[in-house]
Amino acid sequence: MYEHQKISAMAAGDEIRSVYLINQASLQQSRNGPYWRLEFKDASGTLEAKIWSPLSQAYPSLIPGQLVEVGGRTMVYRDQLQLTVEALRLLDEEEASHLPMENYLPSSERPASDMLADIEALCEEVFTHKPWKKFVRSVFTDKRLRPLLLRAPAAKSMHHAYAGGLLEHLLSVAGLCMRMADHYHDMDRQVLLAGALLHDIGKLDELSGPLATEYTDEGRFLGHIAQGLIMLEPFLQKSGLEPELVMHFKHLVASHHGEREFGAITLPATPEAFALHFADNMDAKVNQCRTVVPAQEEGIAWSPYQNLLGRSLCRPVRTPAPAEIVEEKRRKKSEKDERQCSLL
Repeated sequence: MYEHQKISAMAAGDEIRSVYLINQASLQQSRNGPYWRLEFKDASGTLEAKIWSPLSQAYPSLIPGQLVEVGGRTMVYRDQLQLTVEALRLLDEEEASHLPMENYLPSSERPASDMLADIEALCEEVFTHKPWKKFVRSVFTDKRLRPLLLRAPAAKSMHHAYAGGLLEHLLSVAGLCMRMADHYHDMDRQVLLAGALLHDIGKLDELSGPLATEYTDEGRFLGHIAQGLIMLEPFLQKSGLEPELVMHFKHLVASHHGEREFGAITLPATPEAFALHFADNMDAKVNQCRTVVPAQEEGIAWSPYQNLLGRSLCRPVRTPAPAEIVEEKRRKKSEKDERQCSLL
């Protein structure tokens, strides 16, 4: 397979041999026959492309969200860089699963494998009741679910809407919940952790995935809360958990949206259910603030009006930090940028 060539680094006359994501695709007609008008995408930008007849007729269907191996040459047409495709091959699911998604999509800052390792370490630390450990580990090691977890976004657009976003959200909510359990000592840490780690598991089937995130038929019919309870039932039945613990866990999942008008099946009725709801809501809102407000070095920045929140969001001026902390953040950002450049 070709090495990845960044779209943002292309110039007219470049010979291209790389893998890209189809962002747009339409079959059109010219004097010489049908042709495909495409837009390819990677994490650095987009590129218009054409597949002219007769080669176009070899591809009866091309759709957004497909990863393709492309060969061709760039040119400038009407002041815009364009790729003339000379060869194109659709990647199968197995090939696509081994590609670094950060090359093609906005992704979590941390590698998904590292976040999953943190979740597994947290389970080892907190779960002293063996059925809880067996239940949660069986979900995270499931052959169907584990590959999906490593790539899944947490939402289509609202929060953590990027590859690895679901794992990032689950790990963050779990951390918040454990801190609340440290403060309120009579909480059941184990059911709370199980709820935090699995409350959004239904999103694996509600959303189509990171390449072209759309709601599935099941997602439209049921929503991720109901789907999550259905998905988890076989794992619960094999866990050996006491019926009362299973019932409380299901209540946490069912009520984590807090209000019925926001999708909750029922209202939170236990301290753990309240803790999960507020941790989930807090993590989503903070992530929205980080992603929709433009980053800038100085001054106050405001986002466009957010319809679902009924307000604009603000990035305020920060309290000055000691010089050594500023330098450490600068160093870490530089190291992160170097790692991303090496991947691309």
